[in-house]
Formats: sequence, C-alpha cells, structure tokens
Amino acid sequence: MATASDDRAAPDVLKSLARHLNCLNDDNKSARKRALEAVKRDTIEQRLSSGALQELFAGLLKTLLKCLSDPAETCRDSTIQIITGFIRSVPKPEDSLPYLMPALAQRLGGKEILEPAEELRLALVEMLSLLVEVCGRQLAPYLDDMIKILQRTITDPFPEVKKESCKCIISFAQCVPDHFHLQAESLLKPLLQTISHQHSQVRVCATQATGAAIRYSAGKNVDDVLSHLAQRLFDDSPRVRKAVTVVVGDWLLHLPDRYSYFHKLIPLLLSSLSDEIPEIRSLAEDLWKQIGSQWEKENEDDLKDKMDFLLPAPALYTSGGERPGLGCRELVVRNLSKLLPAVGRDIGDWLVQTRVKTAQLLRVLLLHAEDHCTQHLQSLLTVLYHTCVDPEPDVRTQCLESAKLLGAFVSPEVFLKFLLPHVEDSNSCSSGAPWAPLMVLGAVLRGSSREVLRPHLLKIGNMLAHPDVCQGSQQALYLDQLLVCVDAVLCVCQVDCDVISLQLLKVLVSVQSLASQQQQHNKAEESVRSLCEAQGLSGACELYRQHMADLLQWLSDSHHTWTSYSIQKTQLEIIAMQSGPVVGEFLPTLLPLLKSCVEPSRDPEMRLHIFTMLSKLLLDASNTLDSQGGFGEYMEMVLQDLLLPNLVWRSGRSAAAVRTAALSCLLAVLHGAAFPAERIVSVEETLSTQLISALEEDSKLARLLACRSLHSLLKLTTQQLSTDSLNKIYPELLKRVDDSSEDVRLEALKSLSTWFSSLGKNYDTHSCRPHLEFLFQQLLLYMDDPDTKVQDSVLEVLKVASAVDGGLLQQQTEAVREKQRSSKNCDKLLQHIHSL
Repeated sequence: MATASDDRAAPDVLKSLARHLNCLNDDNKSARKRALEAVKRDTIEQRLSSGALQELFAGLLKTLLKCLSDPAETCRDSTIQIITGFIRSVPKPEDSLPYLMPALAQRLGGKEILEPAEELRLALVEMLSLLVEVCGRQLAPYLDDMIKILQRTITDPFPEVKKESCKCIISFAQCVPDHFHLQAESLLKPLLQTISHQHSQVRVCATQATGAAIRYSAGKNVDDVLSHLAQRLFDDSPRVRKAVTVVVGDWLLHLPDRYSYFHKLIPLLLSSLSDEIPEIRSLAEDLWKQIGSQWEKENEDDLKDKMDFLLPAPALYTSGGERPGLGCRELVVRNLSKLLPAVGRDIGDWLVQTRVKTAQLLRVLLLHAEDHCTQHLQSLLTVLYHTCVDPEPDVRTQCLESAKLLGAFVSPEVFLKFLLPHVEDSNSCSSGAPWAPLMVLGAVLRGSSREVLRPHLLKIGNMLAHPDVCQGSQQALYLDQLLVCVDAVLCVCQVDCDVISLQLLKVLVSVQSLASQQQQHNKAEESVRSLCEAQGLSGACELYRQHMADLLQWLSDSHHTWTSYSIQKTQLEIIAMQSGPVVGEFLPTLLPLLKSCVEPSRDPEMRLHIFTMLSKLLLDASNTLDSQGGFGEYMEMVLQDLLLPNLVWRSGRSAAAVRTAALSCLLAVLHGAAFPAERIVSVEETLSTQLISALEEDSKLARLLACRSLHSLLKLTTQQLSTDSLNKIYPELLKRVDDSSEDVRLEALKSLSTWFSSLGKNYDTHSCRPHLEFLFQQLLLYMDDPDTKVQDSVLEVLKVASAVDGGLLQQQTEAVREKQRSSKNCDKLLQHIHSL
C-alpha cells in the first residue's frame, strides 16, 4: 500500500521533471539526450516505491512513446532503456499496454520497419519479450499487434532480432494458449523462411518457435512444417538436430491431434535414434520411451491381453540389448503400413544423406516391428534388393543390418518362400544386380538361428548348389555373395551342415572355377576349411574322400555336352587338384570321364584344358593318380585311349596345341615311370611311331617334348627294345640334330646318347655295322659345328658310343681328323677310345 509520502513523491518528481520534459522538444540533439538522462536519473535510478514508479510511468509514458520516433539514435536508445526500466519495476505494467503496444506495432510491425538501427530493434523486441514475461495473459487483447510485430521481426536481417523474436513467440504461446491458436498459422510462413538461416543458433531458435507455434495452434498446419523439420535432421549442427528431436518429441507427447500425425512424426523421432551424437541418441531414446509409456496408458484397454500375456523376447535379445517397450512397439506396428511406402521412396533419393538416414530408419522400424515384419516381407525385400546395391557403403551396411533383423524375426519357411525364387532367377529382381538377392539372403541367414534353420537346410543347400545359382554369373560381386551365403550357413548351423556338405562343396568348387581373382580363390579355400571344421574332418582330402563319388557323378551326368566354354571342365580340375591323393582312389570313375572328354571328336580347346590338368596330375603321380599304387593297371587306357589318339596329326593350330599337350602328358607318364617297363614295351611300336611323327611338328615345343619323350622311353626300356625298333628311332633323332632350335638339337643328342646306352646283347653290332657306320659318320660331322654346346654334346655322345664299337669309331674318327683342320675334339675322342 502506498504511503502518504509516496503519494507526494510522484507529483514532486513530475514537477521537477517539467523543465526536462519541455527540452524533449528541443531541436538540439544533445539537449534532448540530456533531458532523457535526467528523466532516467530521477525516476528508475532513484529508490522510489513501486507505487510512485507506477504513477510516474503513467504520467511519462505518452511523452516517452513520442521519443521512440526521435531522429537521434542515442535518444531512442535512452527512451527504450527508460521504458524497459519502468516495465521491469512497476507493479502493474499491463496498464501501459493500451499505449505501448500500438507504439511498438508502429515501430516494428509495419510493412516497412521504422526503426533503422538493428541494436534498437533488438532492444524493442527484448522489451516485447519482457512484456510477455510480466504481463502474461493480460496481453491476450493485443494478439493482433503481437502477431503483426513478430511476423516482421522473425524475418529481420539482424540474426539477434530473429532469435529474440523466436523466444518471444514461445513465451507468448505459452502465456495465452486459448487465444494464440487463432493467429498461430500466420507465424509459420516467416518461421519456415528463417528455419534454414545460415546461423545455426538462429535455426535452433526458429525450430523451437515452430514447435511452439504448432503445439499451441489449431493443429492444421503440421503437414506444412514436417518437410522443413525433416530437412533439419540433416543439419550439420548437432544443436539444430537436438532441437528438432525435442520439438517432435514434445508434439508426440502433447499435440492435441497427435494420433492423426503419428505416422508422420514417428519417423522423425526414430531417425534421431541413429544420430552420430550420443547425447541426441540418448535424448531421443528417453523421449521415445515416454511416448510409448504414455500411449500404453492411454490405450490400456486395447493392450490388456498383450500386457497380461507378454510373449518372451526374441532370441535377438538373449545376448544383450534393450528391447523397445510394448507401447513403442505397438506404435510402430500400427503405423508400419503407412511408413514403409515412404521409406521405399526416400531410400532411393538422389541425396546420399537422405538414403543413409532412411536406411537407418528402416533398421529401427524393423527392430520395433519384430514378427509383424512378416506381413510386409515382400515389399521389404524389394526395398532391400535396391538398397544393397547402393553405391554408398553406409546405406549398404544399414541394409544388411535390416536383413539380419528379418532373419531374426521372420520364420525361415516364410522368408525362403519369398527369397529363393529371386535367388534362382536373378532377372526377376528389379534391382538390376544379379547378386542382390544373394546378398540379402546371406544377411538374413546370418540373423537367423540354428534351431529354426535346421529343418530348412536341405532346401537352402539344394538352392545354392543349383546350376542357375552357383554358376549364375562370373561377376566378382556375385561370387563374393555366394561365399557369404555359404559362410553364413556354416557360421549359424555349424555341425548341422553335414546334411548339405556335398551341396556346399559344389558351390565352393563352382566359385573357384569361375573366379578370376586370387582373393576369391583364397576365400573359397578358407570356406572349404570351415566346412571341414564344422564336420570334424582333418582336412580337405577327407572332405573330398567323403564326396568324391558324388562329385564325379555330378560331372559325368553332363560331360557329353561339355565345350570349351563349359565350367565343368574347370570344376573337374579343381576337384582333381585339390583332392590330392584321394583322386587315386577313384580311377575307375575318373579315367573313363577323362577318356570321353579327350576323344578326338570333342572340342579342341576343351581337350587342351583336360590334358593340361592331366599333365599336372602326372607330374606328381605318386601323390595323385598313383597314390594307391594302382595307376599302372590303367596303362592301356591312358596310352591307347587318352594319349595316342590325340597324337595323330590333324590340320589346324588347335589340333597342334592338343598334340603338344598330349605330348606333355606322355612325357610326364614316361618320366614319372608310373607304368612298368615290360608293359611299356608291349605298346612301344605304336608309341615310338607317334613320337617319331611328332619330331616333325612345326611347333618347337612339340619337337622338344617328342625328343624328351623318346629319351624317357629309351631310358625306361633299357636293352629291352628290338633291333628293328632301335634302328627305326636313331635316323629321326639324327635329323633333329640339324633342327633350327638349339634346345631341340641338344635334346636330340641326349636321346642319341641314351640310344647307345640302351643297345643290349640282342643288338648285333656286326650285322648292324652299316647303321653304326652311318651314325658315326653323321655325328662326327658335328664335331666342327659352329655351336660349341653342340660340339661338346656330340663328343659326349660319341664317348658313350665308343663302348658299342670302339674300333669302328676309331677308324671313322681318324679319317675325319685327316680332313679337318681342327682336330682338337677328335684327339679327345681318340684319347678316350684308347683309354678303354
């Protein structure tokens, strides 16, 4: 209550201020400034009672409001400070509103803002915020003026004015909610213009103000705002993203018509659960739990059965992790059919950020939907097919995480029904990438459990081993995903995989057959080792021993149709080479298969491939084909059916290449001594005939191999060949000493050396003297060859020959020495003969 002295104080102060108030109309700026400072000093800076200040404010207000239009900025600044001081100090600031609000509306709310100084505009808006704070509901009659002012100041060029205006909107909406909704809509346009301002703090304030404007509005403009808020979720500033999270959470908790907008607001909040900032994730989790709990209480009757008979948590949570509450899960489930189409659209957006956010949201939605994903499985798989081929790694990662959740929540019987047709026929998948269904399948299998997959293993194994799948493409990405599927089955089902061990091995063999990168070969071999470990086998050999009969039968079923383009020929090579000694246990099945593949009527390039493989096996016969010591029993088949028919001359480069490959195999057979000498002698005539013919090949390599093969044949059958056979061989070898290739010449000389060594007791040197005489004469001619290597080799051959008929050789050598100028090598030879 005001005292008598207070009543007298106000009039006295007004009297004392009369002279200063008159000076406010002075033309001199300094005089006006001094007058305002005097008013400030004698009023708000004095320790006057609130009653006195109230009376003074009423008496001075109209005069002060005129000063707001003073041309001098300093005078306007002082005026604002005085008015603000009075508002803060008087007990009834609302009494000033009838005069103050129109004045503020004039200064700030016109089409053109009259206050040019941005600092003073800020001070005026701060004054407005103070009025909202101290007057509260008393401002309701001035709603139009407030809205008019705020519409202009929100878009003010000065960022600080924007921020203060947004704060003022929030306070005003909270003070007069019953009236604010009538005009709230008119603030949205300027707010949405400001929400993308370059200053992050302005964006924060605009987001918060938009949240308040919508919450206290009639709720009809939520749709107009959503796209702008969604865009702020991609903001670089964590503070902006946090503000969006708070606003959306508040709407979901308090918006009167929130049930109508659940399907539009839930994605915005759930997107924050994947934010990179832990604080925002934690905030979103807390808000989401509150929303779920509130919805659960509001719908308690509908959820009574589910709350009373809660099903056990999925196996996904047995190893840790917090399961979303019932209310949260139900909210997602009931809105999933509306959410998924939008997710499907946005996940294909041209902006990487949008695709990443949408992929993260999809994972969160599936985590909440749990087994309710089943009814949307087809559309979900379509989305995942497209997402898993996205060029952005983060999108693909989230896609695979979503696929794992499908494996955890959906029954294999259901997901296999939808997935397998697309895996078998990749053209039916609209993503355009044949590996997309395999990629999704691998992730789904990873997310599933051993118990639920066990009954379906045969179906999975047979599908993966189907030719259209395991041989569906040579693309590296496709083969990688095949390996991922195999590894997923092995990882999840472990020892249970023994029922599909054969099918998985077929897949791994096929991958190695198609792979063009060594890295993929290594991965496949690693998967083979994992398959062995799952079954408790000691190594790959044991695995192949277990399945070799089936693998060979698998290949035999189609071998009549093989061509140079058939993958089966490479599969056969992989199986034969990796099985090691096991291949020697299955010769009765393997050799007929090889025989069919190398028939002269078959594709030359395919035969070339088979012979190359066979030569590798023969070079290590003791550890492959002859591991059981039984390869010798198949000599006739190997020589008569596999090799010799392919040594017969045919025109064409391909045929020549096949003959060279067959010669390589024959050399490996003879060099490895896999067959007994007695049995070789039985086919010597045919064999030597073909080898002699091969000495005339155009290919240097073929001639070299033929020489080496004859060398091995002579060495293997030492002193067992007939005189006729021996006399048939040496002239052809002698011809090769004149070969254009030095390697062939030297190899021919080695063979002649072996020829002399192989002359046994049955070789009658007397009756065969003409042959020896001719041979010595021809060899002695090369003692003067330009190539010293040839000279040295000839000398060594003749040294061996001296043991056959030294007298004849001495006679021939002395005759040659008399004719040759250089007799160095002849002297060496004669010296050797004399020493015998």
